[in-house]
Amino acid sequence: MSGYEMKKVYCSGPLFCPEEVEAMEKIAAVLEDAGYATFLPHRDGVEAFALNAVNSPLANLLVFRPITRFVSRATFALDICEVLECDYFVFNMNGVVPDEGGVVETGVAFATGKPIVVYKSETGNMCDLPENPTVMGASYTFEAVRDIHEIPEALEELAERLRFLGANSYPENGLPGFIWQVAGFGRKVRWVLRKIQFVKPKNMMSPARNVSAAGIDGSHRGA
Repeated sequence: MSGYEMKKVYCSGPLFCPEEVEAMEKIAAVLEDAGYATFLPHRDGVEAFALNAVNSPLANLLVFRPITRFVSRATFALDICEVLECDYFVFNMNGVVPDEGGVVETGVAFATGKPIVVYKSETGNMCDLPENPTVMGASYTFEAVRDIHEIPEALEELAERLRFLGANSYPENGLPGFIWQVAGFGRKVRWVLRKIQFVKPKNMMSPARNVSAAGIDGSHRGA
Protein backbone atom coordinates (compact mmCIF):
# COMPACT_ATOMS: atom_id res chain seq x y z
CA MET A 1 0.00 0.00 0.00
CA SER A 2 2.97 2.25 -0.59
CA GLY A 3 1.97 5.80 -1.54
CA TYR A 4 -1.38 5.57 0.23
CA GLU A 5 -2.47 6.83 3.62
CA MET A 6 -2.43 3.92 6.07
CA LYS A 7 -5.97 2.75 6.72
CA LYS A 8 -7.04 1.44 10.11
CA VAL A 9 -8.99 -1.81 10.39
CA TYR A 10 -11.04 -2.68 13.47
CA CYS A 11 -10.69 -6.44 14.08
CA SER A 12 -13.68 -7.88 15.92
CA GLY A 13 -14.35 -11.41 17.08
CA PRO A 14 -14.48 -13.88 19.99
CA LEU A 15 -11.79 -13.77 22.71
CA PHE A 16 -12.87 -16.50 25.13
CA CYS A 17 -9.97 -18.92 24.80
CA PRO A 18 -6.29 -18.90 23.69
CA GLU A 19 -7.19 -20.27 20.26
CA GLU A 20 -9.64 -17.43 19.62
CA VAL A 21 -7.16 -14.82 20.82
CA GLU A 22 -4.48 -16.25 18.56
CA ALA A 23 -6.89 -16.29 15.61
CA MET A 24 -7.59 -12.57 16.09
CA GLU A 25 -3.87 -11.82 16.26
CA LYS A 26 -3.30 -13.74 13.03
CA ILE A 27 -5.99 -11.68 11.30
CA ALA A 28 -4.30 -8.48 12.49
CA ALA A 29 -0.89 -9.76 11.39
CA VAL A 30 -2.15 -10.48 7.86
CA LEU A 31 -3.62 -6.99 7.62
CA GLU A 32 -0.48 -5.33 9.01
CA ASP A 33 1.70 -7.23 6.56
CA ALA A 34 -0.54 -5.83 3.81
CA GLY A 35 0.10 -2.27 5.02
CA TYR A 36 -2.87 -1.57 7.28
CA ALA A 37 -2.97 -0.36 10.87
CA THR A 38 -5.19 -2.45 13.13
CA PHE A 39 -7.15 -2.17 16.35
CA LEU A 40 -7.43 -5.34 18.42
CA PRO A 41 -9.58 -4.86 21.54
CA HIS A 42 -7.67 -7.39 23.64
CA ARG A 43 -4.34 -5.84 22.66
CA ASP A 44 -5.12 -2.15 22.27
CA GLY A 45 -8.27 -1.54 24.31
CA VAL A 46 -9.42 -1.66 27.90
CA GLU A 47 -9.61 -5.42 27.53
CA ALA A 48 -5.79 -5.48 27.47
CA PHE A 49 -5.85 -4.41 31.13
CA ALA A 50 -9.02 -6.20 32.26
CA LEU A 51 -9.24 -9.60 30.54
CA ASN A 52 -6.93 -11.35 32.99
CA ALA A 53 -9.25 -10.39 35.86
CA VAL A 54 -12.54 -11.34 34.20
CA ASN A 55 -12.69 -14.81 35.78
CA SER A 56 -11.32 -13.71 39.15
CA PRO A 57 -13.74 -14.37 42.07
CA LEU A 58 -12.88 -10.89 43.38
CA ALA A 59 -14.44 -9.29 40.29
CA ASN A 60 -17.87 -10.53 41.39
CA LEU A 61 -17.68 -9.25 44.95
CA LEU A 62 -20.24 -6.56 45.79
CA VAL A 63 -17.56 -4.10 46.85
CA PHE A 64 -15.93 -4.23 43.39
CA ARG A 65 -19.13 -3.88 41.35
CA PRO A 66 -18.85 -0.08 40.91
CA ILE A 67 -15.33 -0.61 39.53
CA THR A 68 -16.54 -3.43 37.30
CA ARG A 69 -19.34 -1.23 35.94
CA PHE A 70 -16.90 1.60 35.23
CA VAL A 71 -14.52 -0.77 33.41
CA SER A 72 -17.44 -2.10 31.36
CA ARG A 73 -18.49 1.45 30.48
CA ALA A 74 -14.92 2.37 29.49
CA THR A 75 -14.55 -0.80 27.42
CA PHE A 76 -17.78 -0.13 25.54
CA ALA A 77 -16.95 3.54 24.95
CA LEU A 78 -13.47 2.92 23.56
CA ASP A 79 -14.59 0.05 21.34
CA ILE A 80 -17.46 2.12 19.90
CA CYS A 81 -15.13 5.09 19.41
CA GLU A 82 -12.67 2.92 17.50
CA VAL A 83 -15.42 1.41 15.33
CA LEU A 84 -16.66 4.90 14.43
CA GLU A 85 -13.16 6.12 13.58
CA CYS A 86 -11.83 3.07 11.72
CA ASP A 87 -11.67 2.97 7.93
CA TYR A 88 -12.47 -0.73 7.52
CA PHE A 89 -13.97 -3.46 9.69
CA VAL A 90 -13.36 -7.23 9.88
CA PHE A 91 -15.61 -9.57 11.85
CA ASN A 92 -14.29 -13.04 12.69
CA MET A 93 -17.46 -15.13 12.73
CA ASN A 94 -15.82 -18.48 13.49
CA GLY A 95 -17.48 -20.43 16.26
CA VAL A 96 -20.80 -22.17 16.91
CA VAL A 97 -22.57 -18.80 17.12
CA PRO A 98 -21.34 -15.29 16.28
CA ASP A 99 -19.70 -13.39 19.15
CA GLU A 100 -22.34 -11.14 20.74
CA GLY A 101 -20.11 -8.12 21.16
CA GLY A 102 -18.83 -8.54 17.63
CA VAL A 103 -22.39 -8.54 16.30
CA VAL A 104 -23.07 -5.19 18.00
CA GLU A 105 -19.81 -3.72 16.68
CA THR A 106 -20.62 -5.01 13.18
CA GLY A 107 -24.01 -3.29 13.36
CA VAL A 108 -22.40 0.01 14.32
CA ALA A 109 -19.84 -0.34 11.51
CA PHE A 110 -22.61 -1.08 8.99
CA ALA A 111 -24.74 1.86 10.16
CA THR A 112 -21.82 4.23 9.62
CA GLY A 113 -20.98 2.94 6.16
CA LYS A 114 -17.73 1.08 6.84
CA PRO A 115 -16.54 -1.59 4.41
CA ILE A 116 -17.09 -4.83 6.34
CA VAL A 117 -15.56 -8.22 5.66
CA VAL A 118 -16.95 -11.25 7.48
CA TYR A 119 -14.26 -13.91 7.91
CA LYS A 120 -15.28 -17.51 8.56
CA SER A 121 -12.85 -20.30 7.79
CA GLU A 122 -15.11 -22.89 9.42
CA THR A 123 -17.94 -24.15 7.22
CA GLY A 124 -21.40 -24.89 8.54
CA ASN A 125 -22.42 -24.87 12.20
CA MET A 126 -23.66 -27.26 14.84
CA CYS A 127 -27.02 -27.80 13.09
CA ASP A 128 -25.68 -27.25 9.55
CA LEU A 129 -27.96 -24.21 9.16
CA PRO A 130 -27.32 -21.21 6.88
CA GLU A 131 -25.43 -18.32 8.47
CA ASN A 132 -27.53 -15.58 10.05
CA PRO A 133 -28.63 -13.37 7.12
CA THR A 134 -28.71 -10.25 9.29
CA VAL A 135 -25.03 -10.62 10.18
CA MET A 136 -24.02 -11.73 6.69
CA GLY A 137 -25.93 -8.83 5.17
CA ALA A 138 -23.64 -6.36 6.90
CA SER A 139 -20.89 -7.55 4.55
CA TYR A 140 -22.94 -6.18 1.62
CA THR A 141 -22.08 -9.38 -0.30
CA PHE A 142 -23.77 -11.99 1.95
CA GLU A 143 -20.58 -14.00 1.59
CA ALA A 144 -17.81 -14.79 4.07
CA VAL A 145 -14.11 -14.76 3.25
CA ARG A 146 -12.80 -18.28 3.90
CA ASP A 147 -9.06 -17.72 3.49
CA ILE A 148 -7.45 -15.38 6.03
CA HIS A 149 -4.93 -14.17 3.43
CA GLU A 150 -7.75 -12.93 1.18
CA ILE A 151 -9.09 -10.48 3.78
CA PRO A 152 -7.04 -7.42 2.62
CA GLU A 153 -8.03 -7.89 -1.03
CA ALA A 154 -11.67 -8.38 -0.07
CA LEU A 155 -11.62 -5.15 1.95
CA GLU A 156 -10.22 -3.14 -0.95
CA GLU A 157 -12.66 -4.61 -3.45
CA LEU A 158 -15.58 -3.76 -1.16
CA ALA A 159 -14.24 -0.28 -0.42
CA GLU A 160 -14.04 0.38 -4.16
CA ARG A 161 -17.63 -0.78 -4.65
CA LEU A 162 -18.83 1.53 -1.88
CA ARG A 163 -16.83 4.47 -3.28
CA PHE A 164 -18.66 3.96 -6.57
CA LEU A 165 -21.92 4.60 -4.70
CA GLY A 166 -20.65 7.96 -3.47
CA ALA A 167 -18.86 9.46 -0.48
CA ASN A 168 -19.90 8.40 3.01
CA SER A 169 -22.09 11.26 4.23
CA TYR A 170 -22.34 10.14 7.85
CA PRO A 171 -19.99 12.51 9.70
CA GLU A 172 -19.42 12.39 13.41
CA ASN A 173 -21.44 15.53 14.08
CA GLY A 174 -24.43 13.77 12.54
CA LEU A 175 -24.43 11.06 15.19
CA PRO A 176 -27.24 10.91 17.78
CA GLY A 177 -26.30 12.75 20.99
CA PHE A 178 -25.86 9.63 23.11
CA ILE A 179 -23.49 7.99 20.62
CA TRP A 180 -21.50 11.23 20.33
CA GLN A 181 -21.22 11.25 24.15
CA VAL A 182 -20.06 7.62 24.24
CA ALA A 183 -17.45 8.28 21.54
CA GLY A 184 -16.19 11.33 23.42
CA PHE A 185 -15.70 9.28 26.58
CA GLY A 186 -13.98 6.64 24.47
CA ARG A 187 -11.40 9.18 23.29
CA LYS A 188 -10.65 10.10 26.90
CA VAL A 189 -10.21 6.40 27.73
CA ARG A 190 -7.84 6.01 24.78
CA TRP A 191 -5.77 8.98 25.95
CA VAL A 192 -5.43 7.44 29.43
CA LEU A 193 -4.47 4.03 28.03
CA ARG A 194 -1.72 5.58 25.94
CA LYS A 195 -0.26 7.10 29.10
CA ILE A 196 -0.25 3.84 31.04
CA GLN A 197 0.88 1.38 28.37
CA PHE A 198 3.98 0.64 30.43
CA VAL A 199 1.86 -1.09 33.11
CA LYS A 200 -0.18 -3.18 30.68
CA PRO A 201 -0.04 -6.84 31.76
CA LYS A 202 0.61 -9.65 29.31
CA ASN A 203 -2.64 -11.26 28.25
CA MET A 204 -2.55 -14.77 29.70
CA MET A 205 -4.43 -16.14 26.67
CA SER A 206 -2.20 -14.46 24.11
CA PRO A 207 0.40 -16.61 22.29
CA ALA A 208 3.91 -16.39 23.69
CA ARG A 209 5.28 -15.17 20.38
CA ASN A 210 4.66 -11.55 19.37
CA VAL A 211 2.25 -11.98 16.47
CA SER A 212 1.69 -8.24 16.08
CA ALA A 213 3.23 -5.14 17.61
CA ALA A 214 0.83 -2.44 16.42
CA GLY A 215 0.24 0.23 19.06
CA ILE A 216 -3.04 1.52 20.40
CA ASP A 217 -3.06 4.43 17.97
CA GLY A 218 -2.44 2.09 15.05
CA SER A 219 0.77 3.91 14.12
CA HIS A 220 3.07 0.89 14.19
CA ARG A 221 3.35 -2.09 11.89
CA GLY A 222 3.47 -5.67 13.01
CA ALA A 223 6.91 -7.25 13.15
